[in-house]
Amino acid sequence: MKLLTFNDNGHFKLGIKTEKGILDVAAAIEGMASDQMISLSTTLHAVIEGGMAAVAQLQRLVNIVLEAGSEGEAYLLDETHIQYGPCVTNPSKIICVGLNYRKHAEETNAPIPEYPILFNKFSNTLTGHGCEVPLPEKVSSQVDYEAELVIVIGKKAKYVEKEHALDHVFGYCNVNDLSARDLQMRTHQWLLGKSCDSFSPLGPFLVTADEVGDPNSLDIRCIVNGEVRQHSHTSDMIFHCNEIVSYISQHMTLLPGDIILTGTPAGVVLGYPKEKQFYLKPGDVVTIEIEKLGSLTNTMVAET
Repeated sequence: MKLLTFNDNGHFKLGIKTEKGILDVAAAIEGMASDQMISLSTTLHAVIEGGMAAVAQLQRLVNIVLEAGSEGEAYLLDETHIQYGPCVTNPSKIICVGLNYRKHAEETNAPIPEYPILFNKFSNTLTGHGCEVPLPEKVSSQVDYEAELVIVIGKKAKYVEKEHALDHVFGYCNVNDLSARDLQMRTHQWLLGKSCDSFSPLGPFLVTADEVGDPNSLDIRCIVNGEVRQHSHTSDMIFHCNEIVSYISQHMTLLPGDIILTGTPAGVVLGYPKEKQFYLKPGDVVTIEIEKLGSLTNTMVAET
């Protein structure tokens, strides 16, 4: 299932991508569901916490709406007319893995990490597909793109062995881990360059793990103004997704809705020779595409 959030008068509502449009879950439950379905989850995080049982219930709702013909169409929205929110709206943790693609480490002349390099971002960085990203031009002139696969935790995880780690994953999505390189490299701590507002566009969909299969068998691309800048495969990760979840769980408890950004492949601006480093500017359009997860597109704008 492909889940999403969309903005409705300042509130993020739960949607489901269907073959006939975006299902407004809350409206469909109110308008069509039988008494036994009134208890269905109507928020993204409630679905994550409910796991595949909640997904199965929502699939029943989708079937009811699609089989209802013209009556059901009232609850299906045009995908091109909605304002997307981040596909995970309230993670208790945003954990990032640095230098996790072998070729990316090589292009930046960094040693191959012996352990996953972890840092964090905050909820102020979250935004959605189609939203504008204000470039922090007062403090940075070197904003870079980073296509990344995101792991969304579905079950509490502590001291999990890697053989069972993916059992704790609800699903996956795209993110653009935008990075202000001049701020990032100002000190040994990367946080400042990673945590500017709207620096984590997330989406457009949260795709359940059953639809994705092996997360380390996916094509991944970043496209800037129509030009492919990054094109790789998640098999190039130094630490695969099960290793990442297991490693983090040894040190902190992962909770449903937590998100893990798994690193970016080669092709970022930072990896180019100095004379070819052209960082993002207002008007640039950046698209992140990962196999099975859809396309995440955002336009960079001047900060107001």
